[in-house]
Amino acid sequence: MINFFVQAFQNRVFVTVLVAWFIAQGAKVLLGVIAEKRFNFRWFVDTGGMPSSHAATVSALATTIGLKYGLKSPVFAITMVFAWIILMDAQGFRRSVGKQAETLNVILDDIYWKKEVREERLKEFLGHTPVEVLIGAIIGILVAIIFM
Repeated sequence: MINFFVQAFQNRVFVTVLVAWFIAQGAKVLLGVIAEKRFNFRWFVDTGGMPSSHAATVSALATTIGLKYGLKSPVFAITMVFAWIILMDAQGFRRSVGKQAETLNVILDDIYWKKEVREERLKEFLGHTPVEVLIGAIIGILVAIIFM
């Protein structure tokens, strides 16, 4: 088992992707501390927010694969398609689900104040704005270029 982790962390592509994710998640924590003047560990593991760690991760992966194996390689094409799907999902579908959660929470508040039903609030910040995705993608690309 230890050998697995040793080998995984000797993989430059894997380490580059982890660094991009860590930088993006760390930036969320830093921005949260600045904005709210407090630390919340959930910022490090939660989805949504600025920048998109999904975008940073898949952009680092695609860029690293492109630099290592070439832009004409089949593995780069596969990684680019994968990255494109994740980027579109991060700012499209997941953002829509977050907006639906926001609307449902308003409905639940209305029901609660009328004393009819009390429900658990839904998580509203699931997806990303296009700017959050763009910044995350830039972080991933830069990390990949620096590490490769």
